[in-house]
Amino acid sequence: MIELMIEADSEHVGRRIDQVLANAFPELSRTEIQQEIRAGKVAISGESIGRPSHRVRVGDRIQWEIPDKLILTPNPIPLTILYEDPSLVVIDKSSGVVVHPGAGTTETTLVEGLLVDRNLPVSDDPARPGVVHRLDRETSGVIVVAKTLNALESLKRQFSDRATKKHYIAVVDGLFEETEGLIDAPIGRNPAMPQRMSIQANGRPAQSEFNVLSELEGSSLLWVRPRTGRTHQIRVHLRYTGHSVLGDEKYGGKEADRLMLHAWRLIIRHPIHGEQMEFRAPIPECFPGFHYETLD
Repeated sequence: MIELMIEADSEHVGRRIDQVLANAFPELSRTEIQQEIRAGKVAISGESIGRPSHRVRVGDRIQWEIPDKLILTPNPIPLTILYEDPSLVVIDKSSGVVVHPGAGTTETTLVEGLLVDRNLPVSDDPARPGVVHRLDRETSGVIVVAKTLNALESLKRQFSDRATKKHYIAVVDGLFEETEGLIDAPIGRNPAMPQRMSIQANGRPAQSEFNVLSELEGSSLLWVRPRTGRTHQIRVHLRYTGHSVLGDEKYGGKEADRLMLHAWRLIIRHPIHGEQMEFRAPIPECFPGFHYETLD
C-alpha cells in the first residue's frame, strides 16, 4: 500500500485526486490513474472514493495499492554483480542503463532487470523498488539495491544521514591551478530548463571535494567525493568551476565517446550486521590509466 500524507500547507490541497497522483507518479498515464480510482483502488483515510474529480483536503491520507504491472516489466538485461546476499545486491552499472522507470523511459531499466529473478521491496514509490540512491543514465559504476524492506530503510537512512562514502572518477575539460579543492555551491532546478539543475542561491546545500590526479592533453583526471547527494551534483559543480565533464552534452562538456564520469567506490554499513563494506567497480578502459588503488 502506498500512502501519501497531505499536510496542511501542502500544494496538493484543493486539487483533484487524479492530478495529485499523476504528479506523484509521472511514469503512469492520467488514464491509468483514473481507471484505478474508478475501480475503487484509491482510498482517502481508509474509504474508497471512486471519483477522479475528488478534491484533496487538509489532513487527507491518500492510500493506493499500485499494481506493479502498470509500472514495471521484468526483463533480462546483462548485469555485472559485484556482491549479493539476502539483504542487498551491488551492481557495476553500465553507462547508458537507466536505474528505474520514469517519464520518457522506454528501455528496460536496472530494477526491471533485477526483478527477473529477485523480489525487491517497495516503500514510497512502486517505480523504484529497492532503490536507495541512483546514478544518471550515462554514469557507470557502483550502485547498491536493497532486497528487503528493512535493508531498504536502513540504507536510505545511511544515504540521508551522509553516513556513506562515494568516490567518483571524472575526466573534465581544462587544467586546474590547484591540485585539490572543495566546491560549496547550492543546487536547484533550473527555472529556464526544468530538466536541468544549476547553481541557485536558494537551492539545496551541496558540497563536492576533488583532487586532480593527472593532467592530460587539455583535460584533467579527477577524484571526486560528493558530501551531499543532489541531482546531477558532480556534473553541475564541475561546470560551475569551468571544467565540465567530457561527454556531458547537458552541461556543456566537450564531445567524448560517453559521459566521462564513473562511480568507482562505495562504502556503506551492512543493513543487518552493521559491518562496514566497501565495493569498487573496475575503471572502464576508456578512462586514462592511473593506479587508482593508491587512493584512500
